Amino acid sequence: MREAVPKDVNALVRLINAAFMVERFFIDRDRIDAETVKKIMGKGRFIIAEDDAVMAACIFVELRGERGYFGLLSVDPTRQKTGLGRKMITAAEDYFRSHGCIHSDMRIVNVREELPGFYARLGYTVTGTASFEGPVDPLVPCHFILYSKPLV
Repeated sequence: MREAVPKDVNALVRLINAAFMVERFFIDRDRIDAETVKKIMGKGRFIIAEDDAVMAACIFVELRGERGYFGLLSVDPTRQKTGLGRKMITAAEDYFRSHGCIHSDMRIVNVREELPGFYARLGYTVTGTASFEGPVDPLVPCHFILYSKPLV
């Protein structure tokens, strides 16, 4: 694993969009573009996992005082259900701890019914909801579910 650098932008875009194809039922477009990746790289970091120099997974991490936020957890579709997503979350949590964070926060879209159980098994609990914000209107009504986990 390593932190992404600017030359990784196009590979990050390809990986994230491939991993988020499962969301096409409620957002019928690519999840991210190169400009957005560059913009959020200015706010935080991407941790990437490589296998023989091929990007296999990534996760965005952002420090927010004593809280760390992660998002865009993306695993190459051919490598999903192998434990790599769990390893990426552990890497994010370790990153937060090393920077003095005492909580890890994240959010999911409520229509991704397979995700709440996954995050609950990792120790994340629901802390609230928020309105859906996106570059386009969703095809179905949806909102964000907010999660947090203590890191101490």
